[in-house]
Amino acid sequence: MFADVRTYWSGDAVKRATGYEIEGKAKEADGFIHLINSGACCLDACGELRDEQGNPVMKQWFDMTEEDMDKIMQATTWNAADLGYFRGGGFSSRFETRAEMPATMIRLNLVKGLGPVLQIAEGYTLELPQEVSDKLWKRTDYTWPCTWFAPRCTGKGAFKTAYDVMNNWGANHGAISYGHIGADLITFCSILRIPVCMHNVDEDKIFRPAAFNAFGMDKEGQDYRACQAYGPLYRRVR
Repeated sequence: MFADVRTYWSGDAVKRATGYEIEGKAKEADGFIHLINSGACCLDACGELRDEQGNPVMKQWFDMTEEDMDKIMQATTWNAADLGYFRGGGFSSRFETRAEMPATMIRLNLVKGLGPVLQIAEGYTLELPQEVSDKLWKRTDYTWPCTWFAPRCTGKGAFKTAYDVMNNWGANHGAISYGHIGADLITFCSILRIPVCMHNVDEDKIFRPAAFNAFGMDKEGQDYRACQAYGPLYRRVR
């Protein structure tokens, strides 16, 4: 799904606003991020679908059934646009992701003098109590699709807390996929010669070309030096 990386909520802020004490994945990350966007979001991010074991999922399109489609549509409303945002009117899809699911948020930044660089944050969507969710949701726009996201934090650097993830994010948008696919994206980027500037993937899951080892001992530094030396796999022909 596509969403604004809109707001960070700390445990203390949630407690002040709602009286609720965060728990689980949210507490591990010392808060969570509000992912919300004006209608442009895949409806199956509502969290209503289940796999054969009963786990909430976002299914591949060819596994979707008529029953799945009905569940998604029942979880979605179509709300008139807030004229404060959209003077021309229109409508927005609206749902809430009411499930804890593994998710990977990414952003490709185009940096002058450097080119494309990728950011990756693996984590989990959250299901908050309805009353708590509504109070926080209304602080932004109550007519837009809503997902609460807790990145998997390591206690250091850009992944010290959920706040640090948001503070280090390139800008206020992200693309969010079901599952933890960060390791695959890092390998894919090494093939395309795109540096990865931020991620929380365990090192033992990462595979890069062996030739990158000649460019230093720190993995992220290797990315930049190797990609600069080898150049992009694809480039514009003038």
